[in-house]
Amino acid sequence: MLNADIVGAPTLITMHLVIPNAHALAVADYVLIYRNTKLAVVEAKAWDEPLTLGVAQAKDYARKLAIRFTYSSNGQGVYGIDMKEGAEGELPRFPTPDELWARTFTEQNLWRDRFAAVPFEDRGGYFQGRYYQDIAIERTLEAVAADKQRILLTLATGTGKTFIAFQIAWKLFHARWNLSREPGRRPRILFLADRNILANQAYNSFSAFQEDALVRISPDDIKKKGRVPKNGNIFFTIFQTFMSGPPKDGMPSPYFGDYPPDFFDIIIIDECHRGGANDESEWRWILEYFHKAVQLGLTATPKRKYNADTYAYFGEPVFTYSLKDGINDGFLTPFRLKQISTTLDEYLYTPGDTVIEGNVEEKKLYTISEFNKILIIPERERELVKIFMELINQNEKTLIFCASQDHALAVRDLINEMKNNKDPNYCQRVTADDGVLGEQHLRDFQDNEKTTPTILTTSQKLSTGVDARNIRNIVLLRPVNSMIEFKQIIGRGTRLYDGKDYFTIYDFVKAHHHFNDPEWDGEPLEPEPKERQPVLKPDDGDQGQPTDGHTEPVDEPRRKAKVKLADGKARTIQHMMMTTFWHPDGTPMTAQKFMEMLFGKLPDFFKDEAELRTIWSAPDTRKKLLDGLAEKGFGKEQLTEMSRVIDAEKSDIFDVLAHVAYALPPITREERALKAKIIISTHFNTKQAVFIDFVLSHYISVGVDELNQDKLTPLLRLKYRNSIPDAIRDLGKPEEIGQVFSGFQKYLYQDAA
Repeated sequence: MLNADIVGAPTLITMHLVIPNAHALAVADYVLIYRNTKLAVVEAKAWDEPLTLGVAQAKDYARKLAIRFTYSSNGQGVYGIDMKEGAEGELPRFPTPDELWARTFTEQNLWRDRFAAVPFEDRGGYFQGRYYQDIAIERTLEAVAADKQRILLTLATGTGKTFIAFQIAWKLFHARWNLSREPGRRPRILFLADRNILANQAYNSFSAFQEDALVRISPDDIKKKGRVPKNGNIFFTIFQTFMSGPPKDGMPSPYFGDYPPDFFDIIIIDECHRGGANDESEWRWILEYFHKAVQLGLTATPKRKYNADTYAYFGEPVFTYSLKDGINDGFLTPFRLKQISTTLDEYLYTPGDTVIEGNVEEKKLYTISEFNKILIIPERERELVKIFMELINQNEKTLIFCASQDHALAVRDLINEMKNNKDPNYCQRVTADDGVLGEQHLRDFQDNEKTTPTILTTSQKLSTGVDARNIRNIVLLRPVNSMIEFKQIIGRGTRLYDGKDYFTIYDFVKAHHHFNDPEWDGEPLEPEPKERQPVLKPDDGDQGQPTDGHTEPVDEPRRKAKVKLADGKARTIQHMMMTTFWHPDGTPMTAQKFMEMLFGKLPDFFKDEAELRTIWSAPDTRKKLLDGLAEKGFGKEQLTEMSRVIDAEKSDIFDVLAHVAYALPPITREERALKAKIIISTHFNTKQAVFIDFVLSHYISVGVDELNQDKLTPLLRLKYRNSIPDAIRDLGKPEEIGQVFSGFQKYLYQDAA
């Protein structure tokens, strides 16, 4: 506790005391907030501890929270640090709120003070922003207050850019900021995206504003009313809507031209690396037309050669929060990657196969990139769907990326044929062709209170920006050629959700090779100069959608070939699978490290593999180990989940522990039992071996619990139909039976080497 008489604790009461999110970072003892602004950190130590004991922690918290002043106190004195000037030393007391404000902001700024007077909108305390979101909001408002015209925020996928945009708009709206820099009216704010999904998602996220302040601009509404909407304060639309409009006098007349150039005070451009800031994009005309407005770009993509013009347009980000930051703070989930290849990842036409549609080049070797683009093999698609449906938990929300809208339709139908669930809405397709109904399926999928649809199939539409936090599986059935899009697809799964510790990627198309690309985490290259070229305007669908900052040319429609495999050929398709573990930033990790992230470090109850085998070989010592693990948080539920993570559900818990601790490859209980039977037959008589074989059959089907000492009597009754005398006649005295039951187990776990 701080001593009020000595260090001036009433100052702390004047300010608010806030404990940051403990999950995000180590918890600071106190954060001093005045005028809704974090001004200082206080690290408190016990009365009898040194005054400066908390200095290192105080500095670390201040660095993390981007706060200039930080303090350490033991209740008897105050030690202060100025992180900007590097000055530090003992102080007679804490500064007052106004003193701390004046030291932090040495220059007066009317708008900074007005922004600070507006509290964050937290929905009655229900939603608290994360520390980095607060920093991003403050840096943006500082830039607005300093009359900066173009502002860029770079934050990793899944870290809440829409929430940041909402809070910025909230403060601008209530502070009555506008381009005149006079607080006479509320601002007109435009949220600009390139997909209806993103615009609708943002519109719903801004629901705390009064209803008449929000305006969703759509072509149908404009046509119905005969004019663009102007009554409101926060407008949401997509580039495509603004670029459309009926021609006038034979000349293009896009809808954005119906607004005066100075109509909007600020424009927020979502996923700005994909369109508006691109030098070659027609959408850039919109931003140039509204050049008087402050323009705020939001992107998840660090500077790379493909989107360097974004940075040339906006300038360097005022704040960056990387994938690595999100991982270290615990705001993004790791994932496991299942690399799956099949014996039909290449196809060469052979006699016996039937060409149902189109034409097949007889000597051409078709590869993964051509499947479902120019060649369809229905039996192959059925086999791929069967593989992943057997691998996933069918009750978990899953997103499947397909090669085209038609492919997404076919995969949806196959899933609904194979599913265990009786709900007819179990799997749905969401692509451009699905229109309003597809949008509703997506909203239902995003609603964590609803269990269906459980699986969505898509092509391009859901690769970015869609906030569905409870996605547990991502299945890749189409190649991902863009590094940026690959990172965005990974980002569909990295969002946190209660009970979600990791997610799984099922990669059928070798997309994981992107992890080996230097650009995954490398330094950006300077872009080569390029001439401005006319490009096609992509619609709000799957085809021609820009995913890496520029629009791909659209090929002429071509009839796909469809082949039916010869009789029996489909049954010969085999698959191979390898499981690896990854940080969200694309760096691999060991199974041991992955488990530590999810469950913590295994307690040191055994010093090496040999001791683990010895402990596990006897029912009594095995029980003590399991009881000890349970006390340390590794109970049956956790150990079972660990077995799922490493695909060892059919293995012994011994294999799970040995794999995590010593990287031993797991074997199934059936394999373990078969190996042990050979040795067991040489140590026990025929009737004992028959009983042991009976026990092992239960071990294989149920698990290691069947080897517990308290299972002996139930197993005897089951084997001998409740006649214990018959068991004694076959196997010997009770103590001898006990020795047989516990004694054979050492052969089950001995090292084969």
